[in-house]
Amino acid sequence: MADKEATVYIVDVARSMGEKRHGRSITDLEWAMQYVWDKITTTVSTGRKTANVGVIALRTDDTSNELQDEDSFANISVISHLKQFLMPDIRKLQNAIQPSHTYKGDAISALVLAIHMINTHCRKLKYKRKIVLITNGTGLIDPENVEDIKDKIKEDNIELFIFGPDFDDVEWGVKEEDKDERKALNEKLLRELANDCPNGTFATLENAVANVDIPETKEVRIVPTFKGHLSLGDPGQYETALRIPVERCYKTSVAKPPSASSFVSQSGTEAGQEGGPSATQEAGQGDGTTNVRTSRTYQIDDESAPGGKVDVERDDLAKGYEYGRTAVHISQTDENITSLTTYAGLEIIGFIDQDKYERYLHMSQVSFITASKGYKKGSLALSSLIHALYEAEDYAVARLVIKEAKPPILVLLAPYMTNDFECLLEAPLPYTEDLRTYRFPSLDKVATVSGKIVTEHRNLPTKSLQESMDQFVDSMELDIKDDDGDTVEGLPIEFSYSPVLHRIQSAIKWRAVHPEDPIQEPSAQLTRFSHPEEDLVAKSKQELENLIAAADVKKVPPKTKGRKRNREAEKPLSGLDVDALLNLEPKRAKISPENAIPEFKQLLSRADNVDTINDAVKQMTDIIENQIKHSLGDANYERVVEGLGTMREELVDYEEPALYNELVRDLKEKILGEKLGGDRKELWWLIRKGKLGLIDQETSERSEVLADEAAEFLVPS
Repeated sequence: MADKEATVYIVDVARSMGEKRHGRSITDLEWAMQYVWDKITTTVSTGRKTANVGVIALRTDDTSNELQDEDSFANISVISHLKQFLMPDIRKLQNAIQPSHTYKGDAISALVLAIHMINTHCRKLKYKRKIVLITNGTGLIDPENVEDIKDKIKEDNIELFIFGPDFDDVEWGVKEEDKDERKALNEKLLRELANDCPNGTFATLENAVANVDIPETKEVRIVPTFKGHLSLGDPGQYETALRIPVERCYKTSVAKPPSASSFVSQSGTEAGQEGGPSATQEAGQGDGTTNVRTSRTYQIDDESAPGGKVDVERDDLAKGYEYGRTAVHISQTDENITSLTTYAGLEIIGFIDQDKYERYLHMSQVSFITASKGYKKGSLALSSLIHALYEAEDYAVARLVIKEAKPPILVLLAPYMTNDFECLLEAPLPYTEDLRTYRFPSLDKVATVSGKIVTEHRNLPTKSLQESMDQFVDSMELDIKDDDGDTVEGLPIEFSYSPVLHRIQSAIKWRAVHPEDPIQEPSAQLTRFSHPEEDLVAKSKQELENLIAAADVKKVPPKTKGRKRNREAEKPLSGLDVDALLNLEPKRAKISPENAIPEFKQLLSRADNVDTINDAVKQMTDIIENQIKHSLGDANYERVVEGLGTMREELVDYEEPALYNELVRDLKEKILGEKLGGDRKELWWLIRKGKLGLIDQETSERSEVLADEAAEFLVPS
């Protein structure tokens, strides 16, 4: 379970925060809210009830707080007390955080109010307590009780973060010239306050906003996935058998992006029927949606029942396994015989030299195994085993059953030791059925039919090509030199983030705050390693050119698409005009139903005007409609789909999308109207599956059909 958290954000909304400074296109308040929105939406996305958020607005036009009877707490408003934040709270906060018309309000008093909120909510319970203050420091700040506030923050173990637009920050390289005297004094006071607190941070707002683009990695509490005994030998038969109580926890785990859920809009009447406003609030937090409920029914054929089917309960169903196209029933009794009786445990069944184990045999995520807490003898015994494996340069192979009656898995146990930690690293191993063996031709020799070995061949790299490739690979070395001349890693793994995971998370957070705005482009941190560094490319440019020359790489001309009508007919290598020799007349050529597709293509290739194309399309349409009309069931459906696909492809290339769109509209009307030999809706489903609908403007520039219209055309009527 994650730790309980209580975070209070103090946002300065004074009139001065609504101004644009130093050439920025946004106001100081909009700039500050970029940081606040990112932190709040990150908290909301976790869905944790133990992550509480409160918001205080500083220097507001009115006053609304528990201590408002005192003059020093004027112009401070509590927008939200500490609680679990949800989407309605985000909408409320958006409306409340607006620049005011005043400069009055004390930031130190706002800190006192935030401490009071945390103590009232958390009492003496264990919480991670945090206060974030964002102000431009232009208002009047009373330093009278600063020392008492420092002591209280230290006593309650509160983390304090103070950010401000254009605050001087030596580490970030920010210094505001011609700073206002009052702002300079306020900055000095706030900096001393943050620095004197054990968990205090003072920085310029530019630093805080820049870190928003860096994806946050989730800290996961270690939870044992197995508690049992690691054994070597059978303790029931041998006194010398080893049996150590251990715990197994994940060391690495796959992080998956959040999955989407299905919701449906509901009216007021429906809301009352499905549980009223409470159901709506639970699903969509008051936005008029509710969860989609899934209901399954099971039916069997019964000629005596109305409609030929009868409903059955799920408990009355029996399991069946596919064997070819037959369902084979196995009773519960027979199935129990096939189940392997297992008991939880981790048993060492053998050892293997480290140099004989291939790393690619890892099947899944890695776990670590430690001795159970509180067992000193067990810790000593496991430490002895770890050291023995390390000194012998061996790995252990073990049989793991996580829970009783669970299938066993084979795992590899490898020793891992640091100055202050020892454990066994565990990785699942494959069974024989999991292995896939592939054979590839040799890269350095070729065997002829007669058995002769050839080392120089057109399919083998030459010596010059091999040398050029070696030089190119060496030039792309990722280790770089730092300012001191030391070699450092150019691609640190801790800065390589999952683009899928963090891109989806950032899109969800952006949409929560900006429901109408387009999604932003991915941050530079996510795309940083999607392309090589410019310096690296420039350094290896000469080696790449040498490699291209050695490999004799030539650019393949792009395949010309479309505009077949304006292209000269391809001439055969012999130079003979076959059509002229056969004296074919393309204007009146007849397409036969038995060989429709090749003859349709030939007729189009000889077309010298639009009338010929129209005639070919008309003939092909008649053939397709005739195939549908005389099809026995679905016998001709595949031929129809193939013919339509050919017509669509050819008419796109010949820039005549209107002809295809006209015929497919007419064909849809006839199929759904049952004018082509009865019910042919299955054929229309195959046409939709093959995406043989209207040709839109994205496919052909000459089309007048928009993409939305083409998509709507394929929707079942």
